[in-house]
Amino acid sequence: MMLFSEHNLLRGTRTVGSIEVICGSMFSGKTEELIRRLRRAQFAKLAVEIFKPEMDIRYDAEEVVSHDSNSISSTPVSHSSAILLLSADTQVVGIDEAQFFDDGLPEVCIELANRGLRVIVAGLDMDYQGQPFGPVPALMAIAEEVTKVHAVCVCCGAPANYSYRLSPSEDRVLLGEKESYEPRCRNCYYQLNINPSS
Repeated sequence: MMLFSEHNLLRGTRTVGSIEVICGSMFSGKTEELIRRLRRAQFAKLAVEIFKPEMDIRYDAEEVVSHDSNSISSTPVSHSSAILLLSADTQVVGIDEAQFFDDGLPEVCIELANRGLRVIVAGLDMDYQGQPFGPVPALMAIAEEVTKVHAVCVCCGAPANYSYRLSPSEDRVLLGEKESYEPRCRNCYYQLNINPSS
């Protein structure tokens, strides 16, 4: 397995960039892992910038906040292209809730990595219908490292990688927490989606 860390930013005299993707279902610890990696970069005294979609105001309008209430300062942006403008003099870029960004995000990440930056992206890889979500699948394809984290299925306790929606809304994007979603394994997700009364 290829490992990426702060000391890998410099190889010889040339700065080498990379893209890392952290993906999984709701409540799987994606943001927690993003914050952990960014804190390590800060401890290494690297210049770090964190971005999140402007629409995500569930916990805080400006900070990236995990479900466990850990947080880190961030800059909300309305379009992925703004990340290029705001990441000057940066060595590490963190991006949370990547699924809510526009389809230009992969190209933005490629440009940043080609400039020599370490880019760490977290997001849902599937929506509540179990379909690939936003730009995350494309990011997974171009990343040097992909970490898929799992929640715990609330029905049987198995590793969960599906986000089951409790709300009747059929909108693809529905900001919510435990009142709107629960993590489920493949078996429980499909069995209860097909037979909700069982």
